[in-house]
Amino acid sequence: MAGKSEIYEKFLTVATSGEGRLTEKMSRFISFAIGVDNEQSAKDLIKKFSNDYHDARHVCWAYMLGADRSRYLSSDNGEPSGTAGKPILGQINSFSLTNVLVVVVRYFGGIKLGTSGLISAYREAARLALEDAGVKEVTCETTMEFTYGYADMNRVMKIIKENSLEIKNQAIDNECNMLISVPLSIFDTIKLKLENISSVRIK
Repeated sequence: MAGKSEIYEKFLTVATSGEGRLTEKMSRFISFAIGVDNEQSAKDLIKKFSNDYHDARHVCWAYMLGADRSRYLSSDNGEPSGTAGKPILGQINSFSLTNVLVVVVRYFGGIKLGTSGLISAYREAARLALEDAGVKEVTCETTMEFTYGYADMNRVMKIIKENSLEIKNQAIDNECNMLISVPLSIFDTIKLKLENISSVRIK
């Protein structure tokens, strides 16, 4: 089970937005790789690219979502089945990425590429955009909210600082309230440490 746990604790995604350009037998391919957090963001971007490149023959795409890489979708957008969306998704998989959308725009050059030619071109265009975007590792985090007595503030802050936790919100009074961001990998440890302080009440 340790391996599965690691997948949920960290994941790889694009470091920034990337672009690529490729010409194959007079057909021009323009590719884009963009970070996305959910299906709606991906769909909104797909619609925007379709509008921005309405004069192109095809606007094909694929996206992958979730730390467990369980949600994905692709589209050939009029190209022969399996020749565009699938190879684009294949490149996302080869980089082991998630939370990313890759769009490849094709301007037809008058010469047919054939099935293998299309697969190769869309795969290469997607690769160029992903390489341009770069890769970063993201730590999966969740929030924890709790109250504690003012007298225990130093003990609470010691835990926060020792574990480099982010305070997202706090209110200081006789009874203080704090909302922190905690990496999933140490959530149980932090919870236990805080609960060892008698005045702490985790919500």
